Amino acid sequence: MYSIFWVIGNKTYLPLLTLIPIFNIVWVFVVGFKGNEWAWQKGDYQDVETFKAVQATWNRAGIVQFIISIAIFVLYMFFFASLVANI
Repeated sequence: MYSIFWVIGNKTYLPLLTLIPIFNIVWVFVVGFKGNEWAWQKGDYQDVETFKAVQATWNRAGIVQFIISIAIFVLYMFFFASLVANI
């Protein structure tokens, strides 16, 4: 959910290929499996615990963004349904 910001924050630009239509269907899974490995290789982390803490922060941010997106979508659907019901 937070992939573009994660890419920039971790200086791992290969996952930006997920922005290519059709190709991204496969590439999303590749990034899911290899993303942390690429971030570890590109990052300047002191130890594994620091790396895991940083990635946990990114995970929380992604979950929060996902929840907010779902809430906005649900509110939009309620708003749209109320407009249609009033017609």
